[in-house]
Amino acid sequence: MARRKTAVPLFLLCFLHIHFILILNVHAILDPIDFLALQSIRKSLQDMPGSTFFSDWDFTSDPCNFSGVFCDSDRVVSLNLGDPRAGSPGLTGRIDRAIGKLSSLAEFTVVPGRIYGRLPESISDLKNLRFLGISRNFISGEIPSGLGGLRLLRTVDLSFNQLAGVIPPAIGSLPELTNLMLCHNKLTGSTPRFESKTLSRVDLKHNALSGSLGPNHFPPSMLYLSLARNQLTGPVDQLLNRLDQLNYLDLSLNRFTGPIPGRIFSFPLTNLQLERNQFSGPVRPLDQVSIATVDLSYNRFYGQISPMLASVQNLYLNNNRFTGRVPASFVNRLLDSSIQILYLQHNYLTGIEISPTAVIPLRSSLCLQYNCMVPPVETPCPLRAGKEKTRPIAQCNQLKG
Repeated sequence: MARRKTAVPLFLLCFLHIHFILILNVHAILDPIDFLALQSIRKSLQDMPGSTFFSDWDFTSDPCNFSGVFCDSDRVVSLNLGDPRAGSPGLTGRIDRAIGKLSSLAEFTVVPGRIYGRLPESISDLKNLRFLGISRNFISGEIPSGLGGLRLLRTVDLSFNQLAGVIPPAIGSLPELTNLMLCHNKLTGSTPRFESKTLSRVDLKHNALSGSLGPNHFPPSMLYLSLARNQLTGPVDQLLNRLDQLNYLDLSLNRFTGPIPGRIFSFPLTNLQLERNQFSGPVRPLDQVSIATVDLSYNRFYGQISPMLASVQNLYLNNNRFTGRVPASFVNRLLDSSIQILYLQHNYLTGIEISPTAVIPLRSSLCLQYNCMVPPVETPCPLRAGKEKTRPIAQCNQLKG
């Protein structure tokens, strides 16, 4: 007996056809390699309590519509993991090595959170990467040496992590590098020489970097340079002479030696921090100094204080070997509140033209303690200045000799 053929209703055929097309579209919008890479990245990360960043990462829908995922055609070109709003909870977990499969990726960022473990070496496979930002997490291990092979990199921000080891020398030869932020880590060794002609910002403070800096260590394009709280040594006068576009310079808490060029005070700086080094020599600005804050404290500078420094709002010259009288221009600007901080303690100064009855404005601070004179006015000094008002006569005579 012949079996009857069962006819499939037309509406059901249409439904199955449309459903099949939808399935194809969902999974064909994105390149399969990128699709699988995003799945692996998602499995290795979780929202921290209070975060809902991954709530729309449903892989039955188009990944190009996920939070933080941006596509060009069928490839992921930007991946920003976590809610970028300030104060929002971040992510926890590790960065999966599948990140290296996103071959068209130009930007990769992770918001502050609790990402731990090493940066996967596979990041070095991202030949189109221009921006790498994973700051304020708990990334450990060494910086992948292959980052130096990403010739399109412009910004690298791995600050406030737990990175150790050396800065890969090849990073210094990146031709497009503009911003490098590696501060607040545990990096050691020397700093590479930077060759990029567009480099403008380098922040390496709070590490354990050592060694000296050559005259051509940084390009003249530099606008911001912070190397504070390291163990760097040697002179930097020839280097600084070339960096005449700087608007921020912090070399504090290192072991730099030698003189500083007088023309540095003519740079477009808003902040000059050279404190707690072993700089020496006279301080001779070429013209009136318009820098708001100048800190030269705890060094070995000597000679008379230049009247050109009287135009600085916050001036720290304490704990040096300055001699002679304080220029009268300082007193005038102090009494009219143009100078807010004038720290001259722990030097060998012999006088200042100020009346014992002068009233220091409440918004201004003056400290003259421990010099080769009796301070003519009583002013509050920092606690670390000690209790002794005047330097012993023997020390003052020894300096004269």
